[in-house]
Amino acid sequence: MTSVGVRRSRRLGRGGIRRLVPLAAVATAGALLLSACGSESDSGGTSKSLTFWISTVPGQDAGWKKMVAQYKKEAGVSIKLVNIPYEGYTAKLRNSAQANSLPDVAAVPALDPIWSNKLIDLSSIANKKSNNINANFLAKDSSGKVLSIPSDVTASGMFINKTLFEKAGVSFPTSPQKTWTWTEFIKAADEVREKTKAKYSLTFDQSPSRLRAMVYELGGKYVHADSSGKFSVDDATRKAVKRFVEMNDDKTMPKSVWTSGADPSAMFQSGDVVAYWSGVWQVAAYAESIKKFEWASVPTPAEPVQASDVNSGGMMVGFNNNSDAATAANKFISWLYEPDHYRELCEASGFLPVESGLNPEYPFKSEAAQAAFKLYNESIPLYDPISGYFNTAQTNWALKGKSIAEDPTKTELGKTINGQQSVDKALDNIVAGYNQQVGG
Repeated sequence: MTSVGVRRSRRLGRGGIRRLVPLAAVATAGALLLSACGSESDSGGTSKSLTFWISTVPGQDAGWKKMVAQYKKEAGVSIKLVNIPYEGYTAKLRNSAQANSLPDVAAVPALDPIWSNKLIDLSSIANKKSNNINANFLAKDSSGKVLSIPSDVTASGMFINKTLFEKAGVSFPTSPQKTWTWTEFIKAADEVREKTKAKYSLTFDQSPSRLRAMVYELGGKYVHADSSGKFSVDDATRKAVKRFVEMNDDKTMPKSVWTSGADPSAMFQSGDVVAYWSGVWQVAAYAESIKKFEWASVPTPAEPVQASDVNSGGMMVGFNNNSDAATAANKFISWLYEPDHYRELCEASGFLPVESGLNPEYPFKSEAAQAAFKLYNESIPLYDPISGYFNTAQTNWALKGKSIAEDPTKTELGKTINGQQSVDKALDNIVAGYNQQVGG
């Protein structure tokens, strides 16, 4: 997979133009607020001992564990792997930067100006031709220094309880070329719920990313900046978010996920929920954890836009804590992206690769997991360019010394679902939060 473009599905009409679109910023202009080296310190590891932070769901850490163990055998370098809960990861990185105790290597969700000045240059790895790393996904500064390389590529997507669909006698699409609309999906999921007496039609990650994907598919841009950097929302977004809020009625969707942080994945895995809006990172875990029913990944809805929210699954970085550790970190990351090693990582963790030509053979015995990876690889090239907007934007913000410390989406929409404020008020507050943190 070397690019992401758009091709109209049959549902969306024929004759669509296939366009290629970068999904990560390659900033080449503007004042650079980051330093190349960072300062030397006594923090960090040594040439033989490194710390590596990740944040991932069970199952997707398998590749990291495997590669860390393999590297110790081959290079004699001990790497302490630390899996940090996603909700606290950004804050922990910031706090560690301020305390001068950053890890030596990390897979981070986004660049942050708080610590970006301590990143080592990964250009030698990214530019190595034999690695075949898709340059569209790299985060570079204006001098051409590569600040991060994706660990993998991710996309939002839909899971269904296939057993419930079959029990209810309700059909579902299997090809992204002939997908369904949100209206058709909800109608089908509600019918399955009613016929099987399931508790909910859908659970939906409490995630701005998952909401963005739905809004894109319904023709909106969500919170989008104009050429001056000022954020706003369009009418299609307001309509889409209102529709999302109305779905949280404790029938179609449970209010508790967005209002009080209930676990949507656990609800789906209980077998009492028809569908789950999440993403590709769940596949590896579900291949092992779901035993009580058959599940399937299905094409994302398109009404009228075929889209998702496509991101770097993690952004691999190395920190310049001290010269010995920085050199060792660079060597480890270089080793990791050698095609044979990177293929092993993708296969074990269930990653969609950022390197072209790998053709990973995923080891999962689960037919559902194998079919899911096939579906994602078929779907991503069809997605509209809006799918990569946020991934590009957040890299550009970091290069300008800005970041979203706290996305107001979850809090504001939680209040709305609770009946404490209107959709318009929530969106106005979200726009204000974006403008305050990364506007201009």
